[in-house]
Amino acid sequence: MTGVTRPTYRTVIVGGGIVGLFTAYHLARAGAGPILVVDRGFLSSGASGRNGGGVRQQWETRATIRLAREAVGAYRRFGREFGTNVWFRQGGYLFLAESPEELERLRKVHAMVLAEGLESRMLETAAVGRIAPALALDRVLGGSFLASDGTLYPFPAIWGVYERARALGVEVALGVEALSIRTAAGRASGLVTSAGTVECDTIVNAAGGWSFELSKRAGLESPNRPTRHEILATEAVKPFLDPMVIRLSDGLYVSQSMRGELIGGLTLAHRPGTEEGMRSSPEFLPKMAKALVDLMPRTSSLGVLRAWSGFYDDTPDGMPVIGEDPRLPGFVHANGFGGHGFMLAPATTRRVAQAVLGEPSDLDPGVFGPGRFLDPHRATTPESLQPG
Repeated sequence: MTGVTRPTYRTVIVGGGIVGLFTAYHLARAGAGPILVVDRGFLSSGASGRNGGGVRQQWETRATIRLAREAVGAYRRFGREFGTNVWFRQGGYLFLAESPEELERLRKVHAMVLAEGLESRMLETAAVGRIAPALALDRVLGGSFLASDGTLYPFPAIWGVYERARALGVEVALGVEALSIRTAAGRASGLVTSAGTVECDTIVNAAGGWSFELSKRAGLESPNRPTRHEILATEAVKPFLDPMVIRLSDGLYVSQSMRGELIGGLTLAHRPGTEEGMRSSPEFLPKMAKALVDLMPRTSSLGVLRAWSGFYDDTPDGMPVIGEDPRLPGFVHANGFGGHGFMLAPATTRRVAQAVLGEPSDLDPGVFGPGRFLDPHRATTPESLQPG
């Protein structure tokens, strides 16, 4: 681990999760140092170390599908590029519909994914059962399935990017909090941290669920809001489930790891904000247990090893915020990923690095840029396929 060793950096990145580290890696490869990453926690203490490891390409908007497809390719190459095995297993994603409205929604997603050249399949109830025989199908009307979606282990991915970024000269200061943003001549010029003040050309806000707080410390109003989502892992059993399964009706998602644990979560109505911390709530375990046994009766005797939570970083339109803030040049956003920053990180952070370097990007600023929220009359297609 390295600390703050210089008074001046070209770029300071706030947030040492997968988005911040991948951004630092891309910048370092471009020779754009010196680069500093600061995080007030330990490596993997935020959402990057608290997610289910899902990587999918089934989305409602073309732009997200294209980023996800690029990310899948990057995770397939991850071992060769970073020298770390993330156990990326492409067992597919299986979305379940229990009402005609949900089935119609999946048909629209299927058509969009298919139009992007991916081999999505719409399934009748019997076909759902053939892909996941353990499911109770009494309420399932059908589903959608994409075999090239998959799951990975988050921790070796974080460690692999961290080590490679450091090998390229990136400094990572853990346990260091970003306190305030300095400005000069109308642009971001430095960061005040708990370890001292550093000057820089660019600050990247990759603070995840705390990104709105950092924006506020820069004097910027942000629509991002953190929402707590809970997850658990069961004891290991003989593998019986290949795909990640997601039920639209309640946001239940579950997959089985290569070691045999079931890993899954359920959408509960927690109030926005970080005040409740990242503990497990009393309501989660009984509701999750009932939902999981309802979907997979064979899990009724499984023990739970642990339960935890993490923060989604949600935006009103469900799209991430990527690019330089027009209100404060030198302040670049890499946040608003909901619960899918890890999933999209290899692709989105390449565009974040382009924004830092002042290079053109293929991202539509009206869809991804921070300035989009300043236009009250903008028209956009929201991305609301958010569970799992």
